[in-house]
Amino acid sequence: MKNVYLDNNATTRMADEVLNEMMPFLTERYGNPSSMHTFGGENRHNVDRARQQVADLLGCYADEIIFTGCGTESDNTAIRGIAHLDNKKRHIITTRVEHPAVRTTCRQLQREGFRLTELSVDEKGRLNLDELRQALTDDTALVTVMFANNESGVIFPLEQIAEIVKEHGAILHTDAVQVVGKIPVNLSRLPVDLLSFSGHKLHGPKGVGVLYVRRGTSLLPLLLGGHQEFGKRGGTENVAGIVGLGKACELAGAHLDEESERVGKLRDRLEQGIIKNCPDVKINGDVTARLPNTTNIGFEYIEGEAILLMLDRLGIAASSGSACTSGSLEPSHVLRAMGIPFTSVHGATRFSLSRYNTQEEIDYVIREIPAVIKRLRELSMFTPKDASPQAPYERKPEIALSPGLGERES
Repeated sequence: MKNVYLDNNATTRMADEVLNEMMPFLTERYGNPSSMHTFGGENRHNVDRARQQVADLLGCYADEIIFTGCGTESDNTAIRGIAHLDNKKRHIITTRVEHPAVRTTCRQLQREGFRLTELSVDEKGRLNLDELRQALTDDTALVTVMFANNESGVIFPLEQIAEIVKEHGAILHTDAVQVVGKIPVNLSRLPVDLLSFSGHKLHGPKGVGVLYVRRGTSLLPLLLGGHQEFGKRGGTENVAGIVGLGKACELAGAHLDEESERVGKLRDRLEQGIIKNCPDVKINGDVTARLPNTTNIGFEYIEGEAILLMLDRLGIAASSGSACTSGSLEPSHVLRAMGIPFTSVHGATRFSLSRYNTQEEIDYVIREIPAVIKRLRELSMFTPKDASPQAPYERKPEIALSPGLGERES
């Protein structure tokens, strides 16, 4: 029975080297790094070493790295920490395609009295920088724009965005959860003020994240408590998680070329194989400025949830651009913002690769998926009235899936 994991934008397999690095801190090396005795002092040294490993990957100073509990906490700390810093500035700018960790936080601040602008994207998921220029005012406290989209893989032109934001004196935060470890990030050249990412997206452990805070940037802490993390994040450090994240960053730096080249070629092979063997499919998003590991494919006339269920029975893990698994048939806010047609948006499926994927696995998916798509289209509740892709749709009678459909081979 073959298992192929292509949902790495959701989470990644922990590297063996990371687990080995963490194990002593889950057993005998349990000291609190803030304690004065040897048990704590040794662990403090390892936390500081991990901080330097993260800084080396990002091209910044070690004292600009704040360890948090996850990417969501990092985003919340950055956004709320800037928003409440200056009561005179009450305007926040973000985009319509942000991760919920950013989108929900910004909308909560809007309910608290802040003015919120959400920038639109075009049909390829690209930002209109003129819209950003027009939105900026003297009242703008914060601009928070993701580095790359988690669903489409589209990379935003962050250097240009930073230049525009700096002209107006606003603070710039970026959610880089999907970027760090996949493409180079050099914060000595990229003038963002705050950057967030999470350990489990680059073959590190869950339960640990990073917030980069550029020197000279003031920030109100989200979690109040002790003096940990330069006073910006109270709470006893997750030593094992931090050490694991440091090792993951070291490994990511060593594999950056592989991530961009070999994984990108596997992604392209998967795309081309699906397009060649499955009619009525399209790539959602910009195919030039995007992450090397990500493709979002719209399969017309079928539901993404059904695709995922049948792929899962074949041992293939992917994810849907639709929120079907939550009990709603509403498509993702990202694809809706891109204006993806109804005929394609519900069948959007994201495949996200990692350095652990092989050509054999990709060829297995290419071989199996055409039959899945063909069968689901036969059972689809919608069908075009004619051969035109723009044709209106008529509803077909519901047909129950066969119990054995798509069962794994033993």
